[in-house]
Amino acid sequence: MSRKQSPREIVELEIESIGFEGVAIARRENIVHFVKNAVPGDVILAEITKKKSRHAEARIKEILHYSPLRETPLCSHFGVCGGCSWQNLQITEQRKWKRQHIADSFERLGKIPFGELTETLASPRSFHYRNKMEFSFGASRWLTDEEIGIEADDLLHKDFALGLHIPGRFDKILDVDVCHIAPEIAGRVLKATRKAALEIEAKAYNAREHKGFLRNIVLRTAKASGEIMVVFVTSTILTPEDERMTTWFGSEFIAQFPEISTVIHAVNHTTSPVATGEPTILKGSGHITETVLGVNFRISPFSFFQTNSYQLEPFLSAIIAAAELNSDDILWDLYCGTGSITLPSAKHVKSVYGLELSQGSIADAKANADLNGIKNVEYFAEDLHKPAAIELLKRLHTPDVIIVDPPRAGIHQILLEHLLTVAPKRLVYVSCNPATQARDCAILSARYDVTRIEPVDMFPHTFHVESIARLDLREIMVNG
Repeated sequence: MSRKQSPREIVELEIESIGFEGVAIARRENIVHFVKNAVPGDVILAEITKKKSRHAEARIKEILHYSPLRETPLCSHFGVCGGCSWQNLQITEQRKWKRQHIADSFERLGKIPFGELTETLASPRSFHYRNKMEFSFGASRWLTDEEIGIEADDLLHKDFALGLHIPGRFDKILDVDVCHIAPEIAGRVLKATRKAALEIEAKAYNAREHKGFLRNIVLRTAKASGEIMVVFVTSTILTPEDERMTTWFGSEFIAQFPEISTVIHAVNHTTSPVATGEPTILKGSGHITETVLGVNFRISPFSFFQTNSYQLEPFLSAIIAAAELNSDDILWDLYCGTGSITLPSAKHVKSVYGLELSQGSIADAKANADLNGIKNVEYFAEDLHKPAAIELLKRLHTPDVIIVDPPRAGIHQILLEHLLTVAPKRLVYVSCNPATQARDCAILSARYDVTRIEPVDMFPHTFHVESIARLDLREIMVNG
């Protein structure tokens, strides 16, 4: 006989703030409650889902009083797909909390003083701002609340989905017709491909059994040129249905979307869920070109490029302004990626050295330098967290300015120590993770002052924020 589950505790909470990663916070009887999808000023009835001695996790059961800071989400999938966790919060409030999270990181985690913390730089667009979206096929469609009570035999296409992953579920895909942060053409591409796949009876990839043909659609756009790229990622062709679907990519799809500049079919022969594969060009050149601050960037199917083209020029301009570059400066750009900071900076300095782990990114960076005839840049593919990279840095010309843009994990101790040894007059630390940025700046504070921080909203309707910190070498006072 199964044990009866006791009913969960229901409490009334008033939401007072938003913590890291966008989760709302309320306090009751000396316990901190974390609640998803709530907004400061909400008064809610919440169901406790997990409880410890000093904190609890809860979910909204009923909103008793709606906060004046609430916004009606534009997307019907809000709260399910997880892509836009803050669509229910006014955009001005989103920027306010992004700024606050940076302040909290430096005050509570870094525990170091800092100079001016500017207002968050707003994105020119808050919807349809992404220049790249990856959509997934799946053999296990996520059922909506309305569908859960329907008999399995009466459900349509429960073993086929095209859309976005459910957070925390690698195998469940939410069917999506419209995505309000994706390029505007995305909805039409998804609908046309879904219709064709169901008519042809092509199988969606089963992530548990590693079977099925259709895996991903990657959509990329370039704001400056207006070019559009679509990449269909599939498994190896095995069945007549696979063949027919592949033919559709190169014929009917292209005819249906003449505005798409280049179409690619990429075959992923592995079980890896990463949207990549061996590409075959079905239409166009196989790449698109974006122009930023007068520099042309050639974007290939799987190369990295900042995802908000509308905010990219203001973002890069803010980084270059923080670096305060001079024509005789030597600049190091560490974690340089494909050169999005390196190349626009090159016109302001004597020479630039760019270092990056990814061989593919360095190849793209070199190609972009050649494309623009930029001669004063030298690139190296090196792991900046390994001693070999430090030895390479020792052989380079001493920098006047260093720009670092590390991954979310931050800068490795070995590199931090070398930065303190090299000690250029100025460091600019660009980060998508204020917590690790503050931690690293605390170490660099042995010789540097954080004189200015500028938050940048690269990802509206999410809790993510870019932070540009300027660090100036502290003058050493000598007695007598």
